[in-house]
Amino acid sequence: MTEIKPLPAKKVIKALEKLGFEQLRQKGSHLFMRHPDGRTTIIPIHSKKDIGKGLIRKIINDAKISRDEWIELLKQLIIF
Repeated sequence: MTEIKPLPAKKVIKALEKLGFEQLRQKGSHLFMRHPDGRTTIIPIHSKKDIGKGLIRKIINDAKISRDEWIELLKQLIIF
């Protein structure tokens, strides 16, 4: 089983956009994203820091996708 790894915010945003999420607004270092079906999540954007494993798990839960779906999505985007 592949492990969830820390990723830069840009790659997390790109993966969520591939799922259909849209950037709605940004306040400070937090980007609010929403899917047309109503799912929402917040992505912290700090240029020199990756998003940690725990927060990525939270984003996956917010997006209502499985860990395996997340890993497949990253493979499709050639991030892993």
